[in-house]
Amino acid sequence: MKTAMLQRIFRSLGLSDACIARSIETSRSSVSARQRHALSACLISFATLLGAAPALAQIDTLKMMIGANPGGGFDQTGRSIAAAMQAAGAVRNATFENKGGAGGTIGLAQFVNTEKGNPNALIVTGAVMVGAIEMSHPPVTLKNGTPIARLFADAMVLVVPAGSKLQSMADLVTMLKASPGAVSWAGGSRGSTDHMVAGLIAKESGVEPTKVNYIAFAGGGEATAAILGNQVTVGIAGVSEFLPFIKDGKMRALAVSSGFPVQGIKPLKELGLNVEIYNWRGVWGPPGITPEQQKALIDAVLKGTQTQQWKDTLARNEWAPFVQTGAEFGSYVDSESKRLGGILRDLGLAK
Repeated sequence: MKTAMLQRIFRSLGLSDACIARSIETSRSSVSARQRHALSACLISFATLLGAAPALAQIDTLKMMIGANPGGGFDQTGRSIAAAMQAAGAVRNATFENKGGAGGTIGLAQFVNTEKGNPNALIVTGAVMVGAIEMSHPPVTLKNGTPIARLFADAMVLVVPAGSKLQSMADLVTMLKASPGAVSWAGGSRGSTDHMVAGLIAKESGVEPTKVNYIAFAGGGEATAAILGNQVTVGIAGVSEFLPFIKDGKMRALAVSSGFPVQGIKPLKELGLNVEIYNWRGVWGPPGITPEQQKALIDAVLKGTQTQQWKDTLARNEWAPFVQTGAEFGSYVDSESKRLGGILRDLGLAK
């Protein structure tokens, strides 16, 4: 076989130039003519198969539904994973639609009804949406869509405005015990992970959870404005949402909901409150797509999670990788629905 042809074959297999030179020399001197002929035919066939293997198809335009207003955790998640998918070459362009309200279930209903059969559409989901579904039992749920990928877990942080008289978690608990209604809690939709944190803290403090004065906001931007404007007593959200304001001194962090410190912020358990809970987020596909289309979406998302851009996003936002895909993710959501539903019912937030 001619040297040029051998070089092309070996390069198609990803061999280095040095390895190619050794392979060509071996093919000439170490085996018989008959063996060389057989080896050459095999390599040609293999290289042909490699050339014919389909590459991961690039999504021309990804439609990302975000069931919350701009500025919150759902919004950050949707825009960040789409950007990572673009960086990976799995997506050429991405469009976004924010449809806030009811823990993301309003956006979910629109997504299911308008994107049926669209293999290039995703909606951001997470514990907030699962809790909202358990709360309101809407006609459209995640069972109407297609599980794609769980992405990460996020600890919750409790903050107060920088000028608040509350200096610690102990101060907040004292105020809560004295007058539950006087403590206003800002967070995501009713029944969200934020709401569960407030209810669990009340329960641990000996206060009836139904007395929690919880103010739900459709987006993180609105909740942030309320906190910075001293319109509420305390705010709850994922660490990533409030971290910039904590770092620049506009908010004071009291505790995190994880079992370990985050950015030097102590966990509730370490402060005498037996509360540990996490938010998680992922993406879901529309109904009516084929198993092959589901797999293509999963592969595209996974390519995004493998980029340095996504890894930097996780580190910057204190998000812990928590990847799970397809049917396994669907099963996880089923079990999570039962767990979170149980918490909500115990707290008097769901029937």
